[in-house]
Amino acid sequence: MRVAIAVLISALAVQTSVAAQARKTTPPPATAPRRAPTAKPAPRPLPKVTEPAMFTCPMLLGDGVRTQRSFCDVPIGRDAASGVMIPLPPHRGPVTLTFDLHNRHTYSEEQVKSNRAYSKYTATIGAMTADNTLLSRAVVQSEFRTAADLFDRVSGGSGPGGLKAVAPTGSETIILEIPEEEQSVSIVGEKLSVVRIDGNDTFIASGRPIAVISNVMLEFSPAPPPKPTSTAKPRK
Repeated sequence: MRVAIAVLISALAVQTSVAAQARKTTPPPATAPRRAPTAKPAPRPLPKVTEPAMFTCPMLLGDGVRTQRSFCDVPIGRDAASGVMIPLPPHRGPVTLTFDLHNRHTYSEEQVKSNRAYSKYTATIGAMTADNTLLSRAVVQSEFRTAADLFDRVSGGSGPGGLKAVAPTGSETIILEIPEEEQSVSIVGEKLSVVRIDGNDTFIASGRPIAVISNVMLEFSPAPPPKPTSTAKPRK
């Protein structure tokens, strides 16, 4: 009897050991890998167009003989209504405004020949919204010694060859970003400093032209066309 019990206990111990080893060596059931969340596609950039700006020039200087550009004087002003008004077309997002800013020189052949024509100009202008908020300032500085320093000559004058004495000199490309909510922008003059052989001058009086702009361009994303209104007749 004791022998039988011992044999039974031994058999149970062997079965328990085998079951334990089976549990240790049996790998856990495979689980399906988790999928990474699908990234949302990046929004497509809005298509943009670049076109010449339409603007109202309070003081038109004239057309360039060489460049065929239209040159507009920028007068000193204290509000947007007194400047060069540039309406913005319907748009989405900000609008990029670019133009060339020039100094304004009155040419004299006699001064050039007598070596007394030297002038150094520093003109400061501002870009304003319709409610007279200043968006940005820009400066153009240039020196004049001879006719070669002129950016262009302007037709429509009484001088030799039908040229005007006033001409743009120097050139600075100005790039401004106009916020989306704005519908127009105005370019107004602020101050002009002039250094000459016979002395220095500073001009701040309203209405005086102190700079010239040309090649005014706009880059923007056009606004979508308005949705058509329903023309369905009401049911009777």
